[in-house]
Amino acid sequence: MTRRTELHSKSTLPVERGILYILVAAVAWGTAGAGAAILYDTSGLGPIAVSFWRFAFGALLLGAVQLVARRRRPTARQPLRQVVITGVGLVVFQTAYFASVQYAGLAIATVVTLGSGPILIAVGARLTSDERLGLGGALTVALALLGLLLLVGGGGATTGSAPALGLACAAVSATGYAAVTLLNRRSGPTSDPLSMTLGGFTVGLLCLFPAALLEGLLPTTGDAAQTVALLAYLGAAPSALAYALFFAGLTVVRATTASILALVEPLAAAIIAVLWLDERLTASATAGSILLGAAVVALTLSERWTNRAATEPSPAPILSTTT
Repeated sequence: MTRRTELHSKSTLPVERGILYILVAAVAWGTAGAGAAILYDTSGLGPIAVSFWRFAFGALLLGAVQLVARRRRPTARQPLRQVVITGVGLVVFQTAYFASVQYAGLAIATVVTLGSGPILIAVGARLTSDERLGLGGALTVALALLGLLLLVGGGGATTGSAPALGLACAAVSATGYAAVTLLNRRSGPTSDPLSMTLGGFTVGLLCLFPAALLEGLLPTTGDAAQTVALLAYLGAAPSALAYALFFAGLTVVRATTASILALVEPLAAAIIAVLWLDERLTASATAGSILLGAAVVALTLSERWTNRAATEPSPAPILSTTT
């Protein structure tokens, strides 16, 4: 029996719900950009400080939920090594991505980070967990990456001050994202998503505090109530809720599939921009949205079929009655 089959058979979470969790997480992540952009413009906070407060509010919320959960049932202690790597990986992923946006522009940073992530995860999953995409899966991944390029890139050039440095930061960000995804997928049903997210956020807080202190922890302009509300939202929805759901989904969804489902994030951000910010999608962005949506649907159906094939019992052998 392969490790993939063992993961499916031991977990009590239906694969359909795992897929839903990852999609909800991706949509929540898609709302983070707008909230962070408002904070940059109105509060005077920098990207490191915003990341710090995201972790802080997220850890507070997860800690409260953990206390309630422990009263109902004991929670398993997570391996320290996995918690530390998860926390550091989340810090690297978010901080390097923000740096890439600053140096190379939003479009390039998003395409390189989210586009190279599934490739790194596919290679890593093949080497560490024996997950195989197959020709159909590889074509679907390629379709998703093309859709991402059309949706976010639009053929635009870099807009930052140091494109080469921005590309390097995007590659580092994708590596951190891939490491967190592969590690938590490999731990499978033995991992408690709530405890893992809380532990990772706590490690992230410790890592970010010195840099955030140098950048400036407190807002210097704007309405204090609005700033706290936005930071609380960023800590709740696209942080605590999203990562807990994402780690839960990884217990039953293959790592590469999860990374492609997470590409719904820029799609959700584009829809939000159209509905609430009165922006219009270009023809290439519309085509990219359709391609990306089709790839997500195809991978969802493929994951359900793979899970069904892995969990269905093999037919009993037919015994011959002849002599």
